[in-house]
Amino acid sequence: MLWLSGVRRAGKTCLSQGLSQVEYFDCELPRVRRMMDDPEAFLDQLRGRRVVLDEIHRLAHPSELLKIAADHYPDVRILATGSSTLGASAKFRDTLAGRKAELWLTPLIAADMDDFGNRDLPHGLLHGGLPSFFLADSLPERDFQEWMDAFWAKDIQELFRLERRHAFQRFAELLMAQSGGIFEATRFARPCEVSRSTIANYLKVLEATFVVHLIRPFSSHRSTEIVSAPKVYAFDTGFACYYRGWHALRREDLGLLWEHFVLNELHARLQTREIRYWRDKRGHEIDLVVGGRGRAPAAVECKWAADEWDGANLRAFRSHYPLGENYVVAHDVERSYHRTCGPQSVRFLGLPELITRLHGSSAVEQP
Repeated sequence: MLWLSGVRRAGKTCLSQGLSQVEYFDCELPRVRRMMDDPEAFLDQLRGRRVVLDEIHRLAHPSELLKIAADHYPDVRILATGSSTLGASAKFRDTLAGRKAELWLTPLIAADMDDFGNRDLPHGLLHGGLPSFFLADSLPERDFQEWMDAFWAKDIQELFRLERRHAFQRFAELLMAQSGGIFEATRFARPCEVSRSTIANYLKVLEATFVVHLIRPFSSHRSTEIVSAPKVYAFDTGFACYYRGWHALRREDLGLLWEHFVLNELHARLQTREIRYWRDKRGHEIDLVVGGRGRAPAAVECKWAADEWDGANLRAFRSHYPLGENYVVAHDVERSYHRTCGPQSVRFLGLPELITRLHGSSAVEQP
């Protein structure tokens, strides 16, 4: 059994419908849901087949069907899709541990954008990585709000049954407008007119549905380090731009969006959320830290242009954590090269080579 997750309109349905020799069921359709009221009778008809259960969270008891299939119908090969992590809501009482593999479909990665051709990276950063948004010739402003409305109606209400739509959407919009910043719950409580605990609950829901990513600090609990405050990133650069009110990108906007793009690439290719950042109380910061917990941490700094890099942050980080690879991933590096920063060697490279090196190193556990 394979659980395919990702945000609305990332391409889960298109991907699953494109598979060969599959029986496809759209669980958003009432007639399809009625077919599954008796899970055993439904699965009896599918022995020996490959089955797609799209938007399975629309069922009343989705985990029951999947558990019966895993335990009693091993010859039925199931691909189930959903907009959240499995077990994120009460609908999934069983996380099916040991019974399934998981795949996370992120917004478009660099290779996807290359396949479409005729669109440069700034176009992709402004429009975002949802396929239909990326392919639009003009900025699809109306589609961003329509997506948010559908997200509330079809994902949040169906899975979590939250109240106070205005407060929740206001919170999501503020997070995206401030994407890449350090999160402090108290800053959002007043403008959203809810309590701090409600803000914390909203954040968990947004993280479970892949709409925001919490990048937690890497630390060994030294008094000089940030040890608890996470940074929050929007799932997609297009939404970050939309809620900032950007209709065109300036040169100074590209660095932050490139950092988002690199993070999305790491999420997609490494299939992990175990990516951190590092910051000390003097303001030194490493954008992304991959590894740790017994493995030497790889430091990744994201720069739109390689000549923007300053070694002060890396020197501060490596004064505490001397072991590990050091990377500067820059949009304008086509062929990698090395520079020294004190006793450290720093490799300047493009995004494809960064992924290859992190895949092949001990910095990250393979999924």
